[in-house]
Amino acid sequence: MKYYIMILCCCVFSWSHSQNCNSNFSGEVHDFHDGTPISNAVIYIENINKYTTTDVDGKFSVESLCNTVITIEVSHLACETKRLEVKIEGDTYLEINLEHHIEELSEVKVNAVSSTKITKTSQETILKSETIDRFSSLNLGDALKQVSGVSSINTGSTIVKPVINGLHSSRIIVMTNGVRLQDQEWGIEHAPNIDLNTAGSINVIKGANALAYGGDAIGGVIVLKPSKISLKDSLYGKTILSGHTNGRGFNLNTSLTKTYKKGWYVGAQASMKRFGDYEAPDYNLTNTGLNSKGFSINGGFKTFEKGFNVYYSYLDNEIAILRASHIGNIEDLVNAINSPEPLVINDFSYDIDAPKQDVTHHVFKTEFYKRFKKFGRLDVQYDYQNNHRYEYDVRVGDDKDKPAIDLTLKTHTLKTSVKLDAKSNFTFRFGVNAGYQNNFANPDTGVRRLIPDYDKYDFGAFVISDLRINNNINIDFGVRYDYNQIDAKKFYLTSRWEERGYDVDFSDIVIEDLDTQLLTNPKFEYHNISASTGVSFKINDKNSILLNYGLSNRAPNPSELFSDGLHHSAARIELGDLRMKKETSNRVSATYNYQNSRLSLSAEAFYNHINDYIFIEPTGTEQTNRGAFPVWSYNQTNAALYGLDLTANYTINTHWFFKNKSSYIKGNDLSQNEDLIDIPSMKTVNILGYSNKKWLHFNTELQSELVFRQNDYPNNNFEVYIPTTEETVEVDISTTPPTYHLLHLQSDITLNLSEKTDLNIGLNITNIFNTNYRENLNRLRYFADDLGRNIMLQLKLNY
Repeated sequence: MKYYIMILCCCVFSWSHSQNCNSNFSGEVHDFHDGTPISNAVIYIENINKYTTTDVDGKFSVESLCNTVITIEVSHLACETKRLEVKIEGDTYLEINLEHHIEELSEVKVNAVSSTKITKTSQETILKSETIDRFSSLNLGDALKQVSGVSSINTGSTIVKPVINGLHSSRIIVMTNGVRLQDQEWGIEHAPNIDLNTAGSINVIKGANALAYGGDAIGGVIVLKPSKISLKDSLYGKTILSGHTNGRGFNLNTSLTKTYKKGWYVGAQASMKRFGDYEAPDYNLTNTGLNSKGFSINGGFKTFEKGFNVYYSYLDNEIAILRASHIGNIEDLVNAINSPEPLVINDFSYDIDAPKQDVTHHVFKTEFYKRFKKFGRLDVQYDYQNNHRYEYDVRVGDDKDKPAIDLTLKTHTLKTSVKLDAKSNFTFRFGVNAGYQNNFANPDTGVRRLIPDYDKYDFGAFVISDLRINNNINIDFGVRYDYNQIDAKKFYLTSRWEERGYDVDFSDIVIEDLDTQLLTNPKFEYHNISASTGVSFKINDKNSILLNYGLSNRAPNPSELFSDGLHHSAARIELGDLRMKKETSNRVSATYNYQNSRLSLSAEAFYNHINDYIFIEPTGTEQTNRGAFPVWSYNQTNAALYGLDLTANYTINTHWFFKNKSSYIKGNDLSQNEDLIDIPSMKTVNILGYSNKKWLHFNTELQSELVFRQNDYPNNNFEVYIPTTEETVEVDISTTPPTYHLLHLQSDITLNLSEKTDLNIGLNITNIFNTNYRENLNRLRYFADDLGRNIMLQLKLNY
């Protein structure tokens, strides 16, 4: 036995002397962006449990290491910790780069309650995940109304379009997961085809100051960001289930994400909503249900230095439109306006009948990014969208199941950008994008096509800079150029062509004369320049101001140019104008922010002067083979919109708090010296809240919503002859509804089921006292009251 022990000891002694343990490991730690040395970085060698730190020049050295593979961990305050394997073969030198920019660090860490602003000098608000989850069963427009200065223009309760400082539709850019939404947004009754549950946070930017997304955002930009991905081995998700008394509906949303420490990840999300007829306080709103379903999947690879992402989403919305809003002729409209109740009231049903919309939207995106040391970041993205819209009219006979409008919109976009951020006090970003869009209007609907076939080509280029003068002053400047071309094929009735004087101004675009109608080939090109500049100034720890100017140009959309016929879901004849010019907006804004330990206050003022402002207004009636219908025509004027948005939060004590959100806007038609149509009413919302973490994280809020009557509006009433009564009557479509006040209650608790799982139980009651009211910007206010009381119970499981 002693013999074997002696042999073993000799082998160990011989092996230890054969190892080279005199190697030195040295190196330097630099900032990835600008190459500057990072001092006091900690280098930990796991194999031998040994530490060292870098000196003022970012250098370090470890002596007497054996030739082997070691694992080191490099860390520094406000840096992402880096873990590396290093092969030691004699003296070894290594240069290590750490990310030292706080704003970049947020991209690779998970923090459900934090998000970053896109701009530094614009009027921008962030909606966090808690707010998004609370509106999980509703839609984007409802959630955005939590921002002061943001309202909505509705078609009933389920078609909700956001309005930012009085502007909506094509004047607002909606970005979802880096893709600009293209979904026939020109229609007032076309809600954004987005599943709110796909967003982790939402940035609302007022005005055209986010030039990277487009130069035509005269109203603003809405950016839906996905939830952030963690660089660790993890599996997490959430499921939200809610039930509603009004509409007797439910919402189910679930998501699951798998991440890996090396950077790989995959995630999926699915949602379903089903509602029947909603109810006003005194009656059923027949045919107002909703059937929505969608899902999304995404996956890719993400590290600080490089990564890629592949994303696909699908959404199908079947939306019923109030049956009483469908008029057969102008006499129906007069009777509906004069009736205190809808002319059609049936028993509750989950059926979705005509008039209705059925819209499907597909989004596919792939992107790649790469960061370069001492330079910046390169992004390349391609996306494809397919939007298919059916609109069903109330018909009889063999065509009753055939859509009156059948539009397919396909959009391809390729874009790339470079961000130079090697200097910590100065960033410079530039990029280009190119797009192709095709709209196909199915001619087999039996109805004249409201929007024609067209091809649209887009090209854009932008430059944005951000300069940090010191810790208190930031200045940014941006400029953008956009080129748009539309090539359409459209039939016009010869009588309409001559009535509008097109035979004089556009005779050269007629390519075929078919006697009663003409086939035309309108082509338009637009060259647009947009710019923005702003400054943020921190006066002291409590006070700061933002000043901003934005110039933007918007080309007219296809609806404003080509509309020509009966828009069935809107029950009106809409007429575009080939003479439409592009809009030019000059917007100035100022924001004052105050914050101390108990009070935060933000006051935002703006003035927006728009040359050749495009709007649609009633201009009379027209007889068709279906009867007489109101005619709404697109027109242009010079306009000014100005107003004030106020947000205040006050902490009364440890448990109680108070919030206020108020907004006022005024719109003037400068050319006609009258008020603009469709301007939001003055609104103030006051919230008294209580929270107590000891009571199962209990939270409750009582919300008072006061909306004043809109007294500033143009007189667009018109007179019509009613054959059945042989009378000429005035159709009052201008007078606005009276002031109304609503109370809402929100409350929730959270149960910790395990270390990583919790259950949030929420109870929301809207319109507590079941108040009768009509909202001025609800297009169906002529036919019925708005929604009555709704009680919602929501369960949210985080795991």
